[in-house]
Amino acid sequence: MKTHLPTNHHDTLQRFVFENTPVRGNLVNLTQTFQQALNQQQLPQGLRSALGELMAASALLAATLKMHGALVLQIQSKGALKLLVVECNSDVDQSLKMRATAKWSGNVTDEQNLFELIEHGQFIITLDPKSEDGSQAYQGIVPLEGDSISAVLENYMLRSEQIDTKIWLCCDGDSAAGMLIQKLPESTNQVTQPQTQDSDTWNRICYLASTVTDDELLNLPTETLLTRLFNKEDVRLFEANATQFHCRCSRESVADMLRMLGNEELTGIIEELGNIEVNCDFCNKHYVFDKVDAAQLMVTETVIATSLKIH
Repeated sequence: MKTHLPTNHHDTLQRFVFENTPVRGNLVNLTQTFQQALNQQQLPQGLRSALGELMAASALLAATLKMHGALVLQIQSKGALKLLVVECNSDVDQSLKMRATAKWSGNVTDEQNLFELIEHGQFIITLDPKSEDGSQAYQGIVPLEGDSISAVLENYMLRSEQIDTKIWLCCDGDSAAGMLIQKLPESTNQVTQPQTQDSDTWNRICYLASTVTDDELLNLPTETLLTRLFNKEDVRLFEANATQFHCRCSRESVADMLRMLGNEELTGIIEELGNIEVNCDFCNKHYVFDKVDAAQLMVTETVIATSLKIH
């Protein structure tokens, strides 16, 4: 195995390819990233595990896109679960910055799994390249097909992207991990030049990958895991990219959101409560705007509105 191996596989994503084939893969481990993203949120265990799997999935998919910007995965439903959302941002340094949260109604127990809480669910994937070249954001919405997050994503990739993809995800409540195997059209394989190929390559690699256990995904170093799974395959492992929790909320972004309420709504809240208090759903950071702050927001909003009329 050709490799650039980090000293610690935790909180990393690593790409790999099977030499002389159109098959590639990614492996991700989220430990501190997962804990920092969710430990400030009081989540039922089933939803915490589901968010961990969706976080791992977002990193795996973001790594296949090779884009600088945001990938947002959402599961929405009309049942007890209202929203499961993960945002994964890829920077120019290839590090992955992530945040996640869930919304639900009623009494959800630790024993209930994600799919017991979904009714009329749909899966939404949003790509925002955030580039200066005019690239447009993309959003795809499809019904939930499958009885696991892995199955939902595999079905989405096959139906919407026409790419054969297999995904394995796990979360034990403290860490999350995942593996993705993908077969690309030969013309798009930029890493290796296809030679005479074994017609059963894809099936063989998928079979070998399917023997992976949750314990192996969560605890084995990347090179050890790949050697154990694919010891007779020629695998090239690339340098690891770091993952970390990062919330983009700020006092300025909250202020912008409050301005959208308008002066009348802001005045009403201040008169009733004295302050405007906002909690970030992702990091639980608490923002307080008193009467002076609210007055400044309303002045700014008025100035903006006047400026728009002038122009």
